[in-house]
Amino acid sequence: MVHSFKYILIGGGVSAGYAAREFVKQGVHPGELAIISKEAVAPYERPALSKAYLFPESPARLPGFHTCVGSGGERLLPEWYSEKGIQLYLSTEIVSADLAAKFLKSANGEHFEYHILIIATGSSVIRLTDFGVQGADAKHIYYLREIDDADKLYEAIKQKKNGKVVIVGGGYIGLELSAVMKLNNLDVCMVYPEPWCMPRLFTAGIAAFYEGYYAHKGIKIIKGTVAVGFTSDANGEVKEVKLKDGRVLESDIVVVGVGGRPLIGLFKGQVEEEKGGIKTDSFFKSSVPDVYAVGDVATFPMKIYNEMRRVEHVDHARKSAEHAVKAIFAADEGTSVEEYDYLPFFYSRSFNLSWQFYGDNVGETVLFGDSSPTSENPKFGTYWIKDGKIVGAFLESGTPEENKAIANLSRVQPPADSLDQLAKEGITFACKI
Repeated sequence: MVHSFKYILIGGGVSAGYAAREFVKQGVHPGELAIISKEAVAPYERPALSKAYLFPESPARLPGFHTCVGSGGERLLPEWYSEKGIQLYLSTEIVSADLAAKFLKSANGEHFEYHILIIATGSSVIRLTDFGVQGADAKHIYYLREIDDADKLYEAIKQKKNGKVVIVGGGYIGLELSAVMKLNNLDVCMVYPEPWCMPRLFTAGIAAFYEGYYAHKGIKIIKGTVAVGFTSDANGEVKEVKLKDGRVLESDIVVVGVGGRPLIGLFKGQVEEEKGGIKTDSFFKSSVPDVYAVGDVATFPMKIYNEMRRVEHVDHARKSAEHAVKAIFAADEGTSVEEYDYLPFFYSRSFNLSWQFYGDNVGETVLFGDSSPTSENPKFGTYWIKDGKIVGAFLESGTPEENKAIANLSRVQPPADSLDQLAKEGITFACKI
């Protein structure tokens, strides 16, 4: 059986929902667009899974966080897609793609033809079993990427009340899950090999606050080592985590968050790649005619820094999807849209904390504000200075106005005459720009 569509989007994550909304805004006709997802549910805001979905009281559940509610927009329920004439193929995994023939095949033998393809397959989690880590296939070792993963983890939390949890990894997933596990009254220990948490973004000064804050909440942190093996009990459930430094940690639940990989295997050898992703132009067109790539899988020209980059974050997933759809319709009409001009943006929330970062984290740094982990109302930030200009800014516990100010500052890149003066003025400096 062959299904034919003018537009097919492969992937059912955040990008899919935002692309669908933009297709409707641009006037897509009923029956022209299909979204193919291996997940069983309509597109949703993935960040909820490591936060509110696992709360001990009033946890978030669908349909509450379907896209596009995460950016303050309309919530696109499954029926919205059918009302707009968009065909959702859920629980459908594409197993082969022939981009030259414009042809896709699913695991259950369905064939799909398209005129224009948008690749929005996102990332897959890196698993310890990929590296042959001993015992990594034991029960109650979890990864978090999709709603099915979150459901299994939620059940384990209920089953292992007051139990011991080891979080492997000190990035986004590690920090957010450690916080939510503590809220569930579990005994939490984080393990990561780096000298401090979130090393790709945080400076030592920023990380010192969060590590101190988490320790104050009763979360144990072990740095500079990795999990090299697991032991399990007679039921096959994880019992211990063996560390490279020789320590052994008791554990009822293990959650691994050590990064992801762009899911581009289907298209290997068919599209040009760069920096681990599919190389695109400023409109997310790939090297293959009529094939676009958005979100995690796209390596695109970042105009502000004049270099090719790949960005794994929900904000870019949303914006790149919308931009690609606008570009597709403009090309169809013989017009054009502006080049994608993205300012890197990252954020996270845990406990009563909430930080935002904009720009680039390169060059010298200035730490300002109250970054004491035991402070009742901590509020602090960091500026990054390169070639005499401020190129990036981080702020914990900022107001909406202050967060807008650091975004503006990171785009404008004003000169930084005195680092001492910057440290003294702190957030006030950004608010003056």
